[in-house]
Amino acid sequence: MDVKASLARRARRRGGGGESTRRPGFFARVYALVARIPRGRVATYGQIARMLGAPRAARMVGWAMHGNPHGARVPCHRVIQQGGTCSPNFRVGDPGAQRRLLEREGVRFLLDGRVDLAAHQWRPEDNAARPRRRP
Repeated sequence: MDVKASLARRARRRGGGGESTRRPGFFARVYALVARIPRGRVATYGQIARMLGAPRAARMVGWAMHGNPHGARVPCHRVIQQGGTCSPNFRVGDPGAQRRLLEREGVRFLLDGRVDLAAHQWRPEDNAARPRRRP
C-alpha cells in the first residue's frame, strides 16, 4: 500500500485537510507555490496550506516537501515550522543543512535559533505591489 496515500487518508479521517486536499494535484499545487518563494524569504507549512485553501493541511505540505521530486527547482528549504524553527527532518543525518542553506540566502536567525520571521517571512502580496524591473 502507498504510504503517502495511507497517511493522507488518516489525516482526512482526523479532520485534517478537507476538500482542498482531496482534489487531484494537491502536492503539485504545493510545489508550484513553494517554487515562487524568493531567495531570502521563508514560509511556514501552515502558511502554505492556508494559501492553498486547506488551513488544516500543514502536515500534508510537510509530506509534499519531504517527497519533493523536483530537486532544487522547488526550494523546500524555504519552508519552515510554525514558530520559525527549521525542520528537524530536513536532511537525515545533517540537522544543520536547512539552516546553512537559508543563511547562504541571507536569512537571519534569532539568538534562540529561530528564523527572524518579522524580517524574512514571505508575503506574496508584497511581491505583487513591487514594480517589476525591466530587463
